[in-house]
Amino acid sequence: MSNITIAEASDLLRRKEVSPVELTTTCLTRIEELNPTINAFITVMHESALAEARAAEAEINAGNWRGPMHGIPIGLKDLIDTAGIKTTCGSALFADRVPTEDAFIVQRLKSAGAVLIGKQNMQEFAYGGTSTSSYFGPVRNPCDTDRIAGGSSGGSAAAVATGMCFAAIGTDTGGSVREPAAFCGIVGLKPTYGRVSVRGVFPLSASLDHVGPLCQDVRDTALLLQAIAGYDMLDTTCVDWPVDSYTEKLAEPAIRPRIGIVRRPYFDDLDPEIAIAIDQALKQISNFASEMSDVDLPATPTAVQAPEVYALHAKSFTATPELYLPWIRERLKQAAAIDTISYIEARQHLERVRREIDDVFSEVDFLITPTTPVPPITIREALDMSPDPAGELWLRNTRPFNAYGVPTISIPCGFTQAGLPIGLQISSAHFSEAKLLAFAFACEQTFFRE
Repeated sequence: MSNITIAEASDLLRRKEVSPVELTTTCLTRIEELNPTINAFITVMHESALAEARAAEAEINAGNWRGPMHGIPIGLKDLIDTAGIKTTCGSALFADRVPTEDAFIVQRLKSAGAVLIGKQNMQEFAYGGTSTSSYFGPVRNPCDTDRIAGGSSGGSAAAVATGMCFAAIGTDTGGSVREPAAFCGIVGLKPTYGRVSVRGVFPLSASLDHVGPLCQDVRDTALLLQAIAGYDMLDTTCVDWPVDSYTEKLAEPAIRPRIGIVRRPYFDDLDPEIAIAIDQALKQISNFASEMSDVDLPATPTAVQAPEVYALHAKSFTATPELYLPWIRERLKQAAAIDTISYIEARQHLERVRREIDDVFSEVDFLITPTTPVPPITIREALDMSPDPAGELWLRNTRPFNAYGVPTISIPCGFTQAGLPIGLQISSAHFSEAKLLAFAFACEQTFFRE
């Protein structure tokens, strides 16, 4: 039961062939069996999840079906506020922090009838791409438990990949949804900047933070985005933009798209097996594209994230540096050295490139790159590596799209000989999630057609 998709489970629930309690119990059993090894969850919301499942079952039995997310067990990255439930950000500093209000997206999920099954492990304060530097221990990759699951939404990706929940909500500031999705063999979407509210989500870098779904496939991603997308007038970064019917768009006849392949620097230093998988994916895509051409993208600023992170943590870091793990301590020290002028210039640069990227999408419909240039490294290598951000090669291809602010998805496109998943990254213009999901769905059907 745990390996079926949201779409399949929702259909069974609506026809009353399975109950929300059964789905939730199955996920809780999987968590009990697998979490001691994978370490994907920090807090399992056992009692409240079962209570929500029973309430959903009663509503569905009474004919009050709320929609596709009703009765579906969903996980939350542990920086998303849940009233009365610990939200730790993977840090000793917040080890006992209990918010009094739900994040806006949690309110949306509850309104949709979703069952919230637990809070998922992550890189401390989301500052890094391995999910090994966590107060609660490293997250392990389900495909090889000696390797990283990616970060910072590593626990969320690993939980979805192993059936501990049907989907999860993560955050993405430099690739923290897409990179773990690629490493764990699932789908991860970073929506347009401002498409999904970040209110009640502990920030990393306000100019770059995005909230997005991690799911088993593209259809589930469309279903979950439908539940969480929408305007939040209390979130100053949220944009009042109409929400499309994402699942309906999946069924529309495909228009042969113009594809832009971004080779520099995204194809540099590719692992040979990733290079073969991406080349094969591009050949398959060429069969239904109108044209494919190499394109270059505008350079993105490098001094936005670190100053914003430091500004957020400066007071607590100065007062209690011992409550931060060594990795983030060193990164915060590096961030403190960036001067105000550099930050202001970088912030202005960010605004320019978010306009310049629109010119690119006047020439092509989609941009394609490998999600990561390398497979996941070992946990031992991650724990021993320098905190220098430039050292995280696996985030090189994802970071720029946070600066551009455009919707970007990672979908599976193969495996290495060692069985490690490989991801393909696809981007489209601002607020074109429906078009992006439809194209990703077409790619998914092509890659995995039996």
